[in-house]
Amino acid sequence: MHIDTKLPKVGTTIFTVMSQLAAEHGAVNLGQGFPDFPVPVRLVDALSRAMQAGHNQYAPMTGIPALRQAIAAKTERCYGWRPDADAEITVTSGATEAIFSAIHAVVRAGEDVIVLDPCYDCYEPAIELAGAKAVHVPLDPATFAPDWDAVRSAITPRTRMLMVNSPHNPSGAMFTAADMQALQDLLHGTDILLLSDEVYEHIVFDGARHESALLYPALRERAFVISSFGKTYHCTGWKLGYCIAPPALSAEFRKVHQYNVFCSFNPAQHAFAEMIEAEPEHYASLGAFYQAKRDRFRERLQATRLKPLPVPGGYFQLVDYSAVSSLPDVEFARWLTVEHGVTGIPLSPFYAAPPPGQRLLRLCFAKNDDTMNLALDRLSKL
Repeated sequence: MHIDTKLPKVGTTIFTVMSQLAAEHGAVNLGQGFPDFPVPVRLVDALSRAMQAGHNQYAPMTGIPALRQAIAAKTERCYGWRPDADAEITVTSGATEAIFSAIHAVVRAGEDVIVLDPCYDCYEPAIELAGAKAVHVPLDPATFAPDWDAVRSAITPRTRMLMVNSPHNPSGAMFTAADMQALQDLLHGTDILLLSDEVYEHIVFDGARHESALLYPALRERAFVISSFGKTYHCTGWKLGYCIAPPALSAEFRKVHQYNVFCSFNPAQHAFAEMIEAEPEHYASLGAFYQAKRDRFRERLQATRLKPLPVPGGYFQLVDYSAVSSLPDVEFARWLTVEHGVTGIPLSPFYAAPPPGQRLLRLCFAKNDDTMNLALDRLSKL
């Protein structure tokens, strides 16, 4: 049977490919971005209690009230503004589902969505499935800062949405207050919607502030802001996140969400509602927790032939491997896995058109000390 694919450019994701290769060769997997240390004890206990209490059937489509109220209170603590828990917060099956539902809620066939390269690989397929076109605007290849003039030049009457991500995957770069002002100026007077992917919002370093779109009234009135419990609470496999958007946008978002997954993992919603209220210090101290890991990782990388780039936020470290090899990044990632037992993620799959000669690899430091030390011991022999 011949299938005329709707996603001709899509194959198996680079994350799956590299994780499978790591398993086949017994490599230390610093590729896929998942922690290998425990979930908070309170959260696991709360999940167990929720299941024992019978919260095992469908949750309300928008999320259980207790969790939406907890998210509203947390948002106010973090960003000084309290969203309406009933009209503006929707609990989702992870950030990926939230991104997909937001795009399909408002983007129509023939429209454009601007994305900033390198960008996460779920963006473009969701855009294409909506019958729209992803317009790629490159970030600075050295600093991964946005060129707002280039973004402005990419805007046409077909532009429906701009997608941004800070802290940024894969680079860890973060928007500044000046970036947010430039973004406000860029969108002022237009009907362009904003999708702000903020899944690493609490993993910021060196005293910096996460510049959430929720801090800026002119942005939040046109934005879908996406957050991830998996990233914040070390439980990526639970696949739970949420979307904050104005009532009119949330209403459209929910039309897609209810026919995409309908609702999300019920007992975990009860667990997160308890965790957010009982241990706010967890997310408040998450940056310090990961900064210690970042600093240890970077210190030992200095003794290798890999050059670490700055990491303002998130839990990924980019390294320049040009002193080790001239191989293109996908080939280098395979070679490093097979020959030296360490797996990273090449950057080229994050681009529509990778910068010529770029020699960068993404390594994840959301790992326990034993995992990182084993990887670094192997990297020191390059």
